[in-house]
Amino acid sequence: MAVKDSPTSWVNEHIQKYVETDGAEGHEWRPGVFTLLLTTKGRKSGELRRTALIYQPDGDNYVVVASQGGAPTHPSWYLNLQADDEAEVQVGADKFRARARTAGPDERDRLWKLMNEVWPAYSDYQKKTDREIPVVVLERI
Repeated sequence: MAVKDSPTSWVNEHIQKYVETDGAEGHEWRPGVFTLLLTTKGRKSGELRRTALIYQPDGDNYVVVASQGGAPTHPSWYLNLQADDEAEVQVGADKFRARARTAGPDERDRLWKLMNEVWPAYSDYQKKTDREIPVVVLERI
């Protein structure tokens, strides 16, 4: 099944570079800021959808944030994971299946701080929206 990348041109270029170089280019998006590729199954279309997300490791897991820049709605990839919690993940050259879950209240604060250390704009995004921005844990399966 073909994978559809982001419709945003610069994101699509980033993803294509990441895929073509097996993560050699694109994994480190900006100095000290690393991205992974997340492929979900579209909850309506059933098509595979791929996006690049800033991440931080947390033990054996990877943490991402469903910020969508502080938009009033959750990003499509997060809604897709709510419908089907399994996804394909690529971190650099490492490719694996993962199960996603939204961080619970007991761990969210710690993980939110972890993600804000690498991308402080998340706090600004939270101020722009009434929704609590989900923190997502990707567990290798």
